[in-house]
Amino acid sequence: MSMQLTEEQRDIQRMVRNYAQEKIAPLAKEIDETGRFPAEAIQGLADMGIMGLNIPEEYGGAGMDEICKVVAIEEVAKCCASTAEILAVHLLVNDIIVKRGTEEQKREFLPAAAEGCLGAFALTEAGAGTDAGGLTTKAVYADGHYVLNGTKCFISNMGPHEGHHVVVIAVTDKEKGTRGGMTAFLMKRDTSGFSLGKTEDKMGIRGAAVSELIFTDCAVPESCVLGRVGDGFKVAMSGLDGGRIGIAAQSLGVAEAAMAGAVKYAKERVQFGKPIAAKQGLQWYLADMATRLEAARLLVYNAASERMAGGDISQAAAMAKYYASEAACYICDLSLQIHGGYGYMKDYDIERLYRDARILRIYEGTSEVQKMVIARHVLQ
Repeated sequence: MSMQLTEEQRDIQRMVRNYAQEKIAPLAKEIDETGRFPAEAIQGLADMGIMGLNIPEEYGGAGMDEICKVVAIEEVAKCCASTAEILAVHLLVNDIIVKRGTEEQKREFLPAAAEGCLGAFALTEAGAGTDAGGLTTKAVYADGHYVLNGTKCFISNMGPHEGHHVVVIAVTDKEKGTRGGMTAFLMKRDTSGFSLGKTEDKMGIRGAAVSELIFTDCAVPESCVLGRVGDGFKVAMSGLDGGRIGIAAQSLGVAEAAMAGAVKYAKERVQFGKPIAAKQGLQWYLADMATRLEAARLLVYNAASERMAGGDISQAAAMAKYYASEAACYICDLSLQIHGGYGYMKDYDIERLYRDARILRIYEGTSEVQKMVIARHVLQ
């Protein structure tokens, strides 16, 4: 199905698709094998204006809409899920700064972000993943500064050679918990007292670094507060709504790549004198895959449209992220099955796609968390 896109949205889709196929796809296998940061791919996207896609023009960005964001992430994910993950998280951070930042913060961080200086979002801790109320990283106010102490884990876009700025959620009043007891801070990587811990060795999306962030008597001025003091949980949750649409778009791209690979292989692979695409059993697999892919696409684009319209989008974002990520894993699994033994080998892209897809049901809120969000809205 072809979504009813505006001329601008179609232009972005066409431009990113061409770039991703020509420049990013040839790098994907090597990025996966080495786990290196795809610097040239990110710089290329920055040169095209995609890293600043959702930043207003007055701050050096392209000032494009949520649908443009979805099509850009989707097209990159078809070719390299690692690069798409880096892009999705970066755009999430852009959104937070645009919506919550002071004029001073916007002028300091957004032009650099548009040029490809990566943003990261630090909420998760070893004891606080789904349960954000369990955060232990503290920020204590003293003499015009906040002093942060604690450790974050599984933080995307912060690696040995990448990551420029980060939004950190820390506890400023333990008694208030999620209801006014957390504050968001925006700081640069080179802030004194902020260091990088372990960078994880992952099963998939291996070119997108995920690291531990350590804050040791990390002093930041009051001007680093993002939004109002006590609004950290709100900043995180509203940011995640947009982030979930981004991961849903990433899921869509991965699923599309797996589907295309399955169709191509089924037409080419001959058994018992006929292409295996002639077998009804495999046709039914393809029918199931195509139907779930189409349903996922409609949910993802609907969530993006609702976000553009304003209002509460947490249910639409949760539905899109939940369904698209589950569909991606399902489609990758059946695609690998259609490829048979060859699908298990690194000669075919589906082996990498299968590993890349598995995280989609976990990060930016697990499938179980998305169902909790959806059910809460249904029961209201």
